[in-house]
Amino acid sequence: MRSVRGKIVVITGAASGIGAALATSMAAQGARLMLADIDAAGLESLGATLRLQGCDCHTWVTDTGNEAAIYALAAQAEQRFGAVDILINNAGVGLVAPVDKLPTADAHWLMNINFWGVVHGCQAFLPLMRKSPDAVLVNISSIFAMVSVPTQSIYNASKAAVRAFSDGLREELRGSNVEVLCVHPGGIKTNIANNSRIVDVSLIADSAQEMRDNFSSLARTTPQQAAAVIVHAIERGKTRVLIGADAKIMDWIFRLFPASASRWTSALGQHLRAKSQASKALAHQ
Repeated sequence: MRSVRGKIVVITGAASGIGAALATSMAAQGARLMLADIDAAGLESLGATLRLQGCDCHTWVTDTGNEAAIYALAAQAEQRFGAVDILINNAGVGLVAPVDKLPTADAHWLMNINFWGVVHGCQAFLPLMRKSPDAVLVNISSIFAMVSVPTQSIYNASKAAVRAFSDGLREELRGSNVEVLCVHPGGIKTNIANNSRIVDVSLIADSAQEMRDNFSSLARTTPQQAAAVIVHAIERGKTRVLIGADAKIMDWIFRLFPASASRWTSALGQHLRAKSQASKALAHQ
């Protein structure tokens, strides 16, 4: 079983959510960190905190939707450390839009971050990771790579693409010093719903705020719990990991009933929406 102590770790989307929890956990275990995010203030605040705790931590503001910016991050990591042991392609964004109202520019924005950011991250860092005796590429997908819901078609597509890309890359690297771990979280208590671009929520909620409230009530796993699962998977040399009971249940349904899993998940969402509306109506009587 490998340890993250002393390992050089690069994390994208590190300023908040799972990324920040991973950085905090790995810093406590003695990892050396290069943290990246487009949120300069949040990134520097986290970096300063970890440095005060004694962590060898560097930060670099990065737009993972921009290929050149990712290669600039890799150049900084090489300058600072010379090699990289663990890369966690964690940065991700959300978009709520039915297909018939999906703005092409927004779809490209999401794919550039959620999918191409992963691809470019792997391409940019592989030369540095080949210098490590034992390296791990960690790509964050989602349970929505398997099960799809209304208004999330482009998000679903991006995460399914990450899963397929990771599977192919793993086979290309089989027998080398670089392993590939693909992570499939369920609902995690992060700001992704609050920060999502919203076009039309009418298929799933009466308002954007209701959608956010529903997500908050359904997301039962904390970023810290998610980080613990990911670190454990890295240490154990796993190639695939599910995070949260919801992800495990939906994966089980998808395996048994692949043609019906998305329909049943959508129906459950509509049932919970109707139940919530009924409760609110009773409360106002």
